[in-house]
Amino acid sequence: MAPTPQSAPRELVVRDLEGKSILVPLDRERITLGRSTACELCYPDDSGLSRQHMAIIREGSGWRVEDLGSKNGTLLNGRRLEKPSPFRPGDRVSAGHLTIEYPDAGRDRAETVVFIPNDESFSTTATTVVSNLDAVLGPPASDLNQTAVMQGTPQMRALIRAGRELSAHRPLAELFEVIMDLSIEAVTAGRGVLMTLEGEELQVRAARGDGFKISSTVRDRVLSKKESLLVRDAQLDQSLKGHMSIVEQKVRSMIAVPLQTNDRVIGLIYVDSPHRVREFTREDLNLLTVMANVAAIRIENARLNEVEEAERAMAKEMQQAALIQSRLLPSKAPSVPGLDIAGKTAACRTVGGDYYDFLPFPDGRVGILVGDVAGKGMPASLLMSSLQARVHVLFEDGDDLAQRIGRLNKSTCANCPDNRFITFFMTVLDPATGELVFTNAGHNPPLLVRAAGGFETLAGGGMILGILPKAVYQEARATLQRGDALILFSDGVTEASDSQGEEFGEARLAELVASVRERPAAEIVDIVNAAVAEFTQGAPAADDITVVAAVRRA
Repeated sequence: MAPTPQSAPRELVVRDLEGKSILVPLDRERITLGRSTACELCYPDDSGLSRQHMAIIREGSGWRVEDLGSKNGTLLNGRRLEKPSPFRPGDRVSAGHLTIEYPDAGRDRAETVVFIPNDESFSTTATTVVSNLDAVLGPPASDLNQTAVMQGTPQMRALIRAGRELSAHRPLAELFEVIMDLSIEAVTAGRGVLMTLEGEELQVRAARGDGFKISSTVRDRVLSKKESLLVRDAQLDQSLKGHMSIVEQKVRSMIAVPLQTNDRVIGLIYVDSPHRVREFTREDLNLLTVMANVAAIRIENARLNEVEEAERAMAKEMQQAALIQSRLLPSKAPSVPGLDIAGKTAACRTVGGDYYDFLPFPDGRVGILVGDVAGKGMPASLLMSSLQARVHVLFEDGDDLAQRIGRLNKSTCANCPDNRFITFFMTVLDPATGELVFTNAGHNPPLLVRAAGGFETLAGGGMILGILPKAVYQEARATLQRGDALILFSDGVTEASDSQGEEFGEARLAELVASVRERPAAEIVDIVNAAVAEFTQGAPAADDITVVAAVRRA
């Protein structure tokens, strides 16, 4: 029989830099994305987005994607979107730090288990037996002697064996296989499958056999009501015998039990006997119910152990990464006659994506630069390390600044993953004349705080690094007068927010620096960091914070 064509997907998948995703239903004519609260998809903290960045618009029976004049552009399947274009299943759009995927619903996926919908309740005939963990583990006092007698039965021996097998420390994947084998052997089943709940979905972890067709009623009663079910003869149960899929499999007797830890269900075990080697009994049902409880507890313990081991290993690796990263940044500022300079960066996690550096040139000039890699944590840290290496290779002298940053951009585009980019600012300062030659690649404009009062921003130059390989950059010039202070910073400074949502801002930063510009540059940097911490009332930093100060003293 030919497969039935699948309909076009009715939802999009939106992923952020941390790998988290949400599903967005295609249930309207237009979906906009940006930092503005007026957008259907609003990401106010994504600095790579414009307020109204892009839109996905219904067009007949399909969709098109359109950039709304965003600052940093929109990519469709890795290419910059210059005009409205069709958006088809399998396509991917990158905007800011986000990826929007239009899943291709036509791809075949072999399924081990299919749940067959049926709304009918089970019949009350003797063909179906219902139990639960409390009933099995807590018999009335009159049944205690009978339970003691069971110690010598095959069921009790199976439980003892299961206890021994499951007491050993095994990897989680191996544990699933052991539980499946024990379950089938304990009740002499023909085949079986073990599934665990991952979110709202059941995933097959181990199976003996394939092509399982399980009633959705069985699934829901096991998972929702924590009930163990024994169907002695599916052909006689009124709610099951009408399902041709079950009839075709010749399933006669089946058991489904919850993988239950106390009051929580983490999955189910299902076994059946298509060829009716033997009919399952109530003792089989009780045995498998208890075994599933023991197995569920062991699974949870194994999961916790794996998580703890992974966290310990990650913590150790992150500490080593932080040490390595700290050694890539300047240990101290260079000594430059007539110029007082200092810098500091603080990652909001163990490692970060902010970068600053000082490059003394043979002719007495000094390069001062700052960069900010999109995202946080280890991915941003790795890109920062790569950026630092390329900077030290490219900038052997302080000439042709714009051209060298263009080459830096090409290298970044070749090595930077999709949906990652870097903001970058560099200036070459001549301490003898105070001349600043600078290029700003999409970074927060540094502040030039004048001794005579007021401040200027050093903007212009070109787009952020890592988007378009052929981007062109321009140089600009300014003069650092005696007593003036130049402040370079990352957006973790000016976008730090208080409890009311107000940002620290450029004006507050400029006013603060103006009031302390006669202090040593290292003190200015510390004062700015302390002011940001006080402004946010000691709340953990939401982004990496970098501050560099340069004051002309002579």
